[in-house]
Amino acid sequence: MRRATFTDTAVTYASIGGTLAPDLLRFPPKGYRPLERTVRLGSGEERFELASKSLMTWGVQRGSGMTVTDLLDGTGQQYTGLVFDADGQAARNQKVEPDEAVFAEDGTPYIVNGMSAHLTTKFGPFTIDAPVRVVYVIDEPNRLGYAYGTMAGHPASGEESFIVERRADDSVWLTIRAFSRPSSWVYRLGWPLVRRQQSKITARYLRALHPIGAV
Repeated sequence: MRRATFTDTAVTYASIGGTLAPDLLRFPPKGYRPLERTVRLGSGEERFELASKSLMTWGVQRGSGMTVTDLLDGTGQQYTGLVFDADGQAARNQKVEPDEAVFAEDGTPYIVNGMSAHLTTKFGPFTIDAPVRVVYVIDEPNRLGYAYGTMAGHPASGEESFIVERRADDSVWLTIRAFSRPSSWVYRLGWPLVRRQQSKITARYLRALHPIGAV
């Protein structure tokens, strides 16, 4: 696979958008293990805006110690992500206008449907490279986030979502949902170790947007 482009590369699982399912924890895709974690980030509009801005510029991953590289937007000819209707079902008409490019002060592009990236993290003496593609983006007045799916070369197969929500009581929360399994027999052999590493990374994810860096 060419490191510089994902034009011809798809995600490595079938249940795209599965992290939106209300009953994910009870009925995950067959063969996959589900996960859901939630942490309160604070309250108020300012906390929601700051958390959302960080979330949509890879702040969760970078705050957990990962390196994020090879950012590429979808072009419309590449995968553009799924479009869902009000009931959470994939819309029949999947045509979507390209997202207007938005950048943070440091030049980091905001996450959009179809964007691809490489997430790199240390695992003992090893460096693990995990290519992902954004499969949907949620952009609502009080709810913002996205999910990405695994691509070829990732140690896992599955999907992970990150949603920041401002609730009716003005509290702000981060919710992480995922389902995963080993991507190959090589990773199946070491899956207990990989699972422990995933648990550590998820805990770091939850701390990444927290104002005091702890939960």
